[in-house]
Amino acid sequence: MSAQKDRWVSSFSFLLFCASAIPTHGSGRVLQELSPQRYFSALQAGRASLAYFSHNVSPGAQPFLEQIENSAEALQDYGISVVKVNCPKEDVSRYCGKENALRKAYLFRGNMLIREFPTDALFDVDSIVANVLFALLFNEVKYVETLADLQNIENTLKGKLNMVFAYVPATGTAEHRAVMEAAFVYGTVHQFVLTTEAMLLKESSSDEPDVSSAWLVFCHCQRATDLAQPCRRTAMEQALTMLNIHRHLKLMGAPLVTEVVEDPEKVSTVHLQLGLPLVFILSQKETYEADRRTAEFVAWQLLGKAGVALLSRDLVGLNVLRRSNIALKTPDEGVPIKYLLLEDTDEVITLVEDKNKVKQIQEDEEEEDDEDEKENNNQDIQDDEVVEAVSRDKKRELPLEQIRVLTEETFHSALLETARTVVLFYASWEAVSMAVLRTYTEVADHLAGTQGILLSRVNCWDWPGICAEENVTQFPTIRIYKKGERSVTYDGMWGTKELTSFIVLSRVSCPLKLATIDEAEGYLRGEFPSELSSYHYTLLLGVFSTATSEAREAFEEAGNILSGHVTMGMYFEDDALALSRKYAVSPPALLLARGGGQSVESIALSKQSAQDMVQMIRYELLDIFPEITVQNLPHYLQLRKPFLILFSDGDIGQMESKEMLKLAKGRPQQAFVACWLNLKKTPVGRGILKAYFATMPSLPVLIWVNLHAGGQVFKFPSEQSIAEMNILSWLEKLKAGLEIPSSTLSEEDWKPPLPAYDFLQMMETAMPELPLHMSHHHRDTLEQHPPESPEGDTATWDKPSQETKAEKMGSPGRDLRGTAPRLAAREKQGKRHSEL
Repeated sequence: MSAQKDRWVSSFSFLLFCASAIPTHGSGRVLQELSPQRYFSALQAGRASLAYFSHNVSPGAQPFLEQIENSAEALQDYGISVVKVNCPKEDVSRYCGKENALRKAYLFRGNMLIREFPTDALFDVDSIVANVLFALLFNEVKYVETLADLQNIENTLKGKLNMVFAYVPATGTAEHRAVMEAAFVYGTVHQFVLTTEAMLLKESSSDEPDVSSAWLVFCHCQRATDLAQPCRRTAMEQALTMLNIHRHLKLMGAPLVTEVVEDPEKVSTVHLQLGLPLVFILSQKETYEADRRTAEFVAWQLLGKAGVALLSRDLVGLNVLRRSNIALKTPDEGVPIKYLLLEDTDEVITLVEDKNKVKQIQEDEEEEDDEDEKENNNQDIQDDEVVEAVSRDKKRELPLEQIRVLTEETFHSALLETARTVVLFYASWEAVSMAVLRTYTEVADHLAGTQGILLSRVNCWDWPGICAEENVTQFPTIRIYKKGERSVTYDGMWGTKELTSFIVLSRVSCPLKLATIDEAEGYLRGEFPSELSSYHYTLLLGVFSTATSEAREAFEEAGNILSGHVTMGMYFEDDALALSRKYAVSPPALLLARGGGQSVESIALSKQSAQDMVQMIRYELLDIFPEITVQNLPHYLQLRKPFLILFSDGDIGQMESKEMLKLAKGRPQQAFVACWLNLKKTPVGRGILKAYFATMPSLPVLIWVNLHAGGQVFKFPSEQSIAEMNILSWLEKLKAGLEIPSSTLSEEDWKPPLPAYDFLQMMETAMPELPLHMSHHHRDTLEQHPPESPEGDTATWDKPSQETKAEKMGSPGRDLRGTAPRLAAREKQGKRHSEL
């Protein structure tokens, strides 16, 4: 600490050295003794001197002369010489001949008298230096007596100069001297204003000031852009000494926020040199604007207490946890930088003001980690598997580099950068959102380098305004925005494969209009469009003649609905009949190419609505004898048909597969879903069987269950072989009511345990006092209608609150939005989730 103090004391001493570099008369004592003739003949234009005229020194004047002599060295630092003029007895001039004149000291600039001082007003070195500098700087240092005078000076300075306003209880004091010495050094940089009026101090302060103590405040008028708003003010909390004032002005002159592009361990700023800590706001390019506003907001709150720097993760290869968003560097040598995760700016301010806060935060995080470990070790207490999984993996960093963070400033511009922008709307405190974010990073790996697609994310906890504007009321939500087209919302499973497929398919128009028969044939072979040539999807091609415009329009609308989920082409040129005859069908018709175009099925399209076509297409895309998985089960449940399920412990045998496939194909309009379930790939099947039977049956086992009517479960006789004829015979007995069900499922409706939540509304109402949950549109409304002051004009110089327009424009709210992905819910969010 002493090393830093020595550095800033040295810098101040250098300023005084520059001021004292003016040569003085004589080379011996600093206090010169001259005759009147020599004194007046030696006066130089522009040079100031303080003279005391005396005949014989009386005992009563001896203390004054001692103080004059003691002040000579201090005044010499400011280029002011101090002279004792010895008057001859016969001298009857103005300064030597009158008794009253001998009781005064005179301040000259050149040969011009500036001021006369009664000797009783110059009672010590402080009073001498203060009064002399005050007289010399009379035109530079404004003295004010009323609030109106102070406000007038402030208004003239806005946008031009900053103001240093000081109150001293009386002139000639040590505090007065310190202010005048500062004004001598910094008077060309700032406008100094002085008062001794206690009433003015009370009127200009928002609290009850102590009028018995000196007071100094720095007014940032140069930054004032709105003439209707008072200048921001930063009071000096230390005693009014010259070194403290110099230190305060150095801090006020430092950049509000320093941008750091190097290792923070090597960073040195004026704050560290003056013994203050430096707070780093960790930023990234996607949220730069918001992070910059956050840093400026924090810097204003900590002005004079700590420095604030914006540290870019992208420009500096920091080997720190991505979950950290704040770093603290202290001026103490050898103390490493501490990286922390804080929730809002209040915590940052407390961090600086309370030195024990850093240790407390680190202890809290360690305790939180210990509690998480205990919870993870005892999974019986976890009633939510998603929460448990996210909590277990909270320390695992996600590779989010390929996913752009969008803010209120960058959201709309980002949608225009690429042909398609994929946006994940999520909440950083919500478990399902964080689980999907992990899947989203895997999707980003699969699509790395794909042209025309931008993967991005919006944290609705940080940016509720965007989510409200986009009508996102549930988390997570994924949408694809296309230039000039309406957005498409993803409503499928949250698996990596399913989500990647949706994004890839969305790149192709749905339906894709084909211009020639060659294009149509290439499409059915999987060669067109080129974007899908490396993927294998079931391809649908609608063939229409000029007379089937109604069916074509329904097909187009169905394509818009199914965009991202299926690959649909459309051919309606004059030679469409030739294409349809090749596949033995008349337009309107639907051609399905499965397995890379190895086989093409033809389906006639009757005149029907778009919704009917959507249902038909979804049904036709289903496998004939599918393997049921967690991912595809919802598609088959939507058919609302009974299930004939073959449960197998691994792949089913070739004979069983052949017989079940014959059964599924035997009836084109099958009244049930014939399928199978591999317990090794889908272990949840064991739980299903346990719900059906008291004891686990031997495998393979064929089950009939109608989940939509009665819930009765029938087991195919184990003594019979799984053959088409045996199964059909058994089904006839079921239809006739000749079989007894093995069990009957509960009639309880399988609904979510709680109704859906409007998360954005909850965020708005949970903590209304925080601007964090206020959209920019709402903030703008508040700014346009500021509250009127009931106190009239005198209230305008009160301390600017956080609600002034200048601060609103720079304040991002009290959260540290965007500065780091919050991969682990902290206490606030954890409680909120448990309440849901």
